[in-house]
Amino acid sequence: MNWITNYVRPRINSIFSRREVPENLWRKCDECGTMLFHRELSDNLNVCNNCGHHMHISPRDRFTALFDGGVFTEVAVPEPLADPLKFKDQKKYPDRMKAAQKKAGEKEAMLVAAGEIGRTPIVAAAQDFSFMGGSMGMYVGNAIIAAAEEAVKLGRPLILFSAAGGARMQEGILSLMQMPRTTVAVQMLKEAGLPYIVVLTHPTTGGVTASYAMLGDVHISEPNALICFAGPRVIEQTIREKLPEGFQRAEYLLDHGMLDRVTPRTEMRNELITITRMLMGLPPQIVGDLPAPDGEADAANGGNDAAPAPSAKG
Repeated sequence: MNWITNYVRPRINSIFSRREVPENLWRKCDECGTMLFHRELSDNLNVCNNCGHHMHISPRDRFTALFDGGVFTEVAVPEPLADPLKFKDQKKYPDRMKAAQKKAGEKEAMLVAAGEIGRTPIVAAAQDFSFMGGSMGMYVGNAIIAAAEEAVKLGRPLILFSAAGGARMQEGILSLMQMPRTTVAVQMLKEAGLPYIVVLTHPTTGGVTASYAMLGDVHISEPNALICFAGPRVIEQTIREKLPEGFQRAEYLLDHGMLDRVTPRTEMRNELITITRMLMGLPPQIVGDLPAPDGEADAANGGNDAAPAPSAKG
């Protein structure tokens, strides 16, 4: 055996001819199994081009697609106690938090922002299911209160995107207390005469569904989202009966009067602009760079006539 020919040369060739291919260029659809190119999937807001399945999208990416030009300002949220119950199961609660923060790239399960959609000022809040199942803890309660207070202060509607597995068990009764706290925050909006629009995404369950997620003036859902208090498996085991097809899914709830709309994610922005402007008593959406209606132009200029456009010079 020629050691150089049979081993050394092939080894050298394999090292220098090896091409590093990133592992995250393709993603498999959980529903239909289609392999999707990451850039096309991102451009389609994480919706499968083949079957329309809605995959997880982070609050930050959602806001980038929602707000005009992807520009928004984060609203500060008061920090709660880090570990009020000194909770420990297989891990200490602070260790779970650090792992969740590293995985999601966010410090908690809700992001609050202010900006414009279709030139309509709003405040928005979104839960991140990848952060400990989007569980509702004290921070989430503080975030919703901060969003409601910001909306009342600025006189803007609040749009909330829910996605949660329920209350956060590591905070015990303090987590359950967020249900009445967030209900009071929603009441602040109603007393101020400001719209509160809820977009329910997959999944929205538990105490979140039993509080702020079902208190909106308008309820919209993404297709096939699971929306419930107790899950289908728990109900089947309790009543020992087979549930109807599609039970607790968005389309089933729409048919039974629990939702106002089921709207694909790619159409959600235009839907929210239309509904928001309607509820705020504003004229229809301004498309593209068309000039604003006279009323809005006068308001933007402080009641003064618009300045004449500069003449073009050859």
